Amino acid sequence: MTTPAPTARYWPVLLTAAAILMVTLGVRQCLGLFVQPLHRDTGVSLVAISFALAIGQFAWGASQPLFGLLTERLGTFAVIALGSGLMALGLLMASFWSTATGLTMMLGIAVSAGAGAGSFAILIAAAARALPAQQRAFAAGFINAGGSFGQFLFAPLAQVVISAWGWASALWTLAAATLLTLPLALGFTRVACPSGEDSTARQAQAGAPIREALGNRSYWCLHAGYFTCGFHVAFLSTHLPGYATLCGLPERVSALSLALIGFANIFGSLLAGWLGGRMRMKTILVGMYALRALMIVVFLGTPKTALNFYLFALGMGMTWLATVPPTAGLVGKLFGTRHLATLFGLTLLTHQIGGFFGAWLGGVAVSVSGNYDTLWMADALLAAGAALVNIPIREAPVQAPAMSK
Repeated sequence: MTTPAPTARYWPVLLTAAAILMVTLGVRQCLGLFVQPLHRDTGVSLVAISFALAIGQFAWGASQPLFGLLTERLGTFAVIALGSGLMALGLLMASFWSTATGLTMMLGIAVSAGAGAGSFAILIAAAARALPAQQRAFAAGFINAGGSFGQFLFAPLAQVVISAWGWASALWTLAAATLLTLPLALGFTRVACPSGEDSTARQAQAGAPIREALGNRSYWCLHAGYFTCGFHVAFLSTHLPGYATLCGLPERVSALSLALIGFANIFGSLLAGWLGGRMRMKTILVGMYALRALMIVVFLGTPKTALNFYLFALGMGMTWLATVPPTAGLVGKLFGTRHLATLFGLTLLTHQIGGFFGAWLGGVAVSVSGNYDTLWMADALLAAGAALVNIPIREAPVQAPAMSK
């Protein structure tokens, strides 16, 4: 099976979605760089800062199905504009209200929920409704690559500003960057579904698609695997800088490692999208999770040099958020695209519940034991379990009146 490239009429949608995700995900994924500076300058404990960012993991996931429902009523532009304002406000206020409560409210809730309004569930669903079915896997990979480029771009930018002018100036810089999504989102005021599938689906009761999905075993297998993915991504993005510091490496190593993860995931996402049109998507997921478990075990057994950090970052980056295209593709294949923002958003909620534990327990582990060894081992075991739990997934579309095919 081959996947044709999108024609010229669809490229504006893809480029717009990728650019928006570049900003929202890029800003959100570099917040781990602020953990050590905030702890050092404000006296807020590592556990409290980790908890604030852990709340952010949950808020980012919880907001996406809610914004998905809101998108079906208000449109994509209105939701992204709301999210842009929340992100900018949260980043600005965090620089003034730098207490445990303030960081939780601003970085944990406002910034993360705002990022959810311009993230995977909203953007991939909007593109999927505008694209023919055979091009959706490629589209998801392309949009995801935009988010990965954002991490590659914003992580070193934030570190440079932190080093030169302090963490508050870096927060202000990121706040200004989030407002770039406003003019970009105007492109979605003209997006329409070419296939006519929305008109039929509007007649379904609002809760029926969710009930159908929650009764499907394959959908729950996706959730279980995505919990592990969230744990893993949040643990690394939040605590890799701290782990590098414990290993005696300078701050630039952690910033460059995060950037390399984003850089490698550009190619990983495009590869995942390309493979999604050529092989079973559950096979892609099984391979990615198994590869993660192997790389973690190898990394733990190697000397902690800057080079090994960079090699680990490149390897992990190939699978980092490359799970998004096959997961979104499977949800769309099972249940159609009309409610993709909501149903894929629910898998992202589970992803971020895992992210909550990855971010929070990392801070607890280093405070209790002085190292991250327990979390690394748990991460490897969870990745192996995620590979196994994706094997029973059945990719046949669900035949139900409430679902749009």
